[in-house]
Amino acid sequence: MTLSVLSEDYFMKEALKEAQKAFEEGEIPVGAVVVCNNRIIARAYNQTEKLTDVTAHAEMLAITAAANALGSKFLTDCELYVTLEPCTMCAGAIFWARVKKLVYAAKDPKRGFMLLNGNVLHPKTEIKTGLLAKESEQLLLNFFSKLRN
Repeated sequence: MTLSVLSEDYFMKEALKEAQKAFEEGEIPVGAVVVCNNRIIARAYNQTEKLTDVTAHAEMLAITAAANALGSKFLTDCELYVTLEPCTMCAGAIFWARVKKLVYAAKDPKRGFMLLNGNVLHPKTEIKTGLLAKESEQLLLNFFSKLRN
């Protein structure tokens, strides 16, 4: 199997690299990348502990970085790849930023926005789930196992 630089797998693997950074810093391992015209314009990982900020989720930081990169608050031509289903707060930000496409790996049955039947996102936002979910879930399991021990 050949991995194209412009594939969804490639972009999710880049988000997983961000999640690994969070893991190494003792943060819940969630990573995100924002892609515009097949190019990563923003990268982020959870930094709630580091920044002492409950809103410093990977998605929030990535959206802010992407908006700064584009000089626009709207990300209508952008795709957001994130390793865990966004929470309601992050889904709200995705809505307001008008992200074209959301791709997330693992589901979050306790805090994910889909608990609200997905009605939080902008109606034009395309959603794709499950891409590299096992890798993301394993990283989360490793983190919480390490935290308990």
